[in-house]
Amino acid sequence: MTNKKVKAYVKKKRTPEKKIIEELCSKYNTINVTKTTKFSDLPLSRMTLKGLTENNYVDLTDIQKQSIGLALQGNDILGAAKTGSGKTLAFLIPVLEILYCKQWSRLDGLGALIITPTRELAYQIYETLRKVGQYHEISAGLIIGGKDLKFEKKRMDQCNIVICTPGRLLQHMDENPLFNCLNMQILVLDEADRCLDMGFERTMNSIIENLPPKRQTLLFSATQTKSVKDLARLSLKDPLYVSVHEHSMHTTPESLQQNYIVCSLEDKMAMLWSFIRNHLKQKIIVFFSSCKQVKYIYEAFCRLRPGVSLLALYGTLHQLKRMSIYESFCKKQHAVLFATDIASRGLDFPTVNWVLQMDCPEDVNAYIHRAGRTARFKSGGESLLVLLPSEEIMIEKLKQRKIPINMIKINPSKLQSPHRKLEALLARDVALKETAQRAFIAYVKSVFLMKDKEIFNVHTLDTDAYATSLGLAIPPRIRFLQRIQKKMSADNSIKNEHEETNQISTNSPDNSEQEDSGDSSDTSCIPNTTNRNGGKERIKKKDLASLQFDDSDDDDVLTIKRKNIDIVDIPIIEKDDKIVNKKKRVTKVALAKKILRKNIIPNKKTTFDDEGQELIDSTKTKMSALARQYENEVDSGINIEIAKQILREEDQFDKKRFREKIREKHREEKRKLKAKKMEANDEEEEDASLPDKINDVDNDDVSEDESSEGPDISWLPDPDKIYGKQRNTDEEASSANEFEENESEAESVVHRPSKRKLVTQEEYKRIRKKQKISNVTYLQADEELALQLLQN
Repeated sequence: MTNKKVKAYVKKKRTPEKKIIEELCSKYNTINVTKTTKFSDLPLSRMTLKGLTENNYVDLTDIQKQSIGLALQGNDILGAAKTGSGKTLAFLIPVLEILYCKQWSRLDGLGALIITPTRELAYQIYETLRKVGQYHEISAGLIIGGKDLKFEKKRMDQCNIVICTPGRLLQHMDENPLFNCLNMQILVLDEADRCLDMGFERTMNSIIENLPPKRQTLLFSATQTKSVKDLARLSLKDPLYVSVHEHSMHTTPESLQQNYIVCSLEDKMAMLWSFIRNHLKQKIIVFFSSCKQVKYIYEAFCRLRPGVSLLALYGTLHQLKRMSIYESFCKKQHAVLFATDIASRGLDFPTVNWVLQMDCPEDVNAYIHRAGRTARFKSGGESLLVLLPSEEIMIEKLKQRKIPINMIKINPSKLQSPHRKLEALLARDVALKETAQRAFIAYVKSVFLMKDKEIFNVHTLDTDAYATSLGLAIPPRIRFLQRIQKKMSADNSIKNEHEETNQISTNSPDNSEQEDSGDSSDTSCIPNTTNRNGGKERIKKKDLASLQFDDSDDDDVLTIKRKNIDIVDIPIIEKDDKIVNKKKRVTKVALAKKILRKNIIPNKKTTFDDEGQELIDSTKTKMSALARQYENEVDSGINIEIAKQILREEDQFDKKRFREKIREKHREEKRKLKAKKMEANDEEEEDASLPDKINDVDNDDVSEDESSEGPDISWLPDPDKIYGKQRNTDEEASSANEFEENESEAESVVHRPSKRKLVTQEEYKRIRKKQKISNVTYLQADEELALQLLQN
């Protein structure tokens, strides 16, 4: 094909698509909500319709009918609908269609930004987008915490649709130069009320500041925010509020059967264990208020083996582990999932039969989202709320929000208590016991931190009984509660003292009478003094003993005596006109910061000589001045030329150190040789002196015998005349010396071949032979002499 034919073919292919897009855009304003019941009734592209039909998305839900058409027209939307009503497709389809109509490609960069509060919800939206938009030529990216940041950074500029959590998105905005949102068209907030609440306030404010003002914004949630402040932060332009269930009888789905029970704190574990044992063939989600509770209940119940698959989903798990748990629970037919509130928003778990809320939710919205994990999209389900007697006020608040809930009672005969088994488990396993202690404290702390004090009162909890129900023989110390109670008692005592002083001041006589009587013990005439922090302190009656008068100073008649007034480490803290001396607590973090400020290098050993000078180890430190200077410089990268020069200079020090090492080695060898020679000479001298010693001993014996009355041995012949003169021991010593010298010469030849001579094999044999002969003759003479003495 020629170039002209190729251009014509390309032109033919392009023109119909433009016409299709124009036709679709022209139909957006003519959408009739009352007549549209299926996705095929909407003016959608063939790629979107194909993706919907292949995944069995055929009929429109109420929120989809009313919001998709308005979003395609370019309006800002606040969408509110019950849980499980199809809100995800209500914003994904407009996102795909708007980018398709604008013929968005990878070169155009980021086109749509979808923000969710939890990672699991972001993952679920991403999977739905992959299914519905598989035939579009639009790229999408999942940007959540716990995944590979470097991998995300490299591909950030190639994503047209980004589904993310607020924290990781802000990190990319701050650190990633490839992130560019100047051309962004659509911003979507799923679970918008959670994204905009206090937990994400700073993060969301920072994100919104970086986004372009000209954009379309879609907000969706089961409990939609109507706060003017929140909407002003997002710079919405005439938003349309779409709430399909606002005027319905109930806020929750009609197919959801809701119940509650009132249970004491110590019976909660028995109730949960009994419930699971009686519902082994069902799919259950159990909600707790803290991660540590979920961890302990999951580990303990796994050891107890209830007879059903158990899973746990909470925030402190690794992200890949969280995703695998989410997927495995979706696939299972019968399972129990212990979870925190991260599983309460937006997640679509198929065919969940029961939702148990073991801890009372913080508000009505939290209850709606938790209970909404079952009875999703025309399927049925049941919810059970477990309340303490002090938390029954929650039922009134639920009924005020049009939530139908019925009370049921526990059958005591079917309760199975696992307390004894748990106690035995904790006695054997120390790690599980520590987990139980942390779970106990986490629950008490969660109750204390709840905002609604009308429902949640930490002082009404029977903590000792609750600790026993968890299997703990001794309840752990709740330090934060002890501190609060101590503070409250101190405040009460201060208040009482303050009231007493006020009473004394009102009952005191007039100032004139006091002046006449000269009595200065009452506090009514004592002025307020100023402390060193500039605050005023009222001096009380019991503090008058610590006052002294100074006649020389007319201005300050009364002065306060204080000990250690100049010590900075013991600050004086004011609390309701009372001076309290209190030492500052030193935490581990403070100690670590203190060590860091001192610039102490870890695992560094410094040695000093007798004069106090530091001894530098040349093997571990740089010796050249250039190397030290280069180390102190803060510079990015490596300067190869300077590095080469440093290596040359350091090499000279290394060679010098090596030469000294060799010299020391040779000196040590010489010392060893000298020591060997000295030992050999000493042995030779001892051998030479042996015969003389023997003769001396014999002479002494003879003289003793002569003087004593023993036998006379003077008649014995001279051994020298019979056997001949013995060989002089000096000759033997000289021959031995010769042999030792030759042997040492042979040893030294190994180290100094130029100065020493080698001993030949024949000479060596001759020397050894002489030595053997001399030893033999010497022994024979001794034996014969001994025999003669014995015979006589």
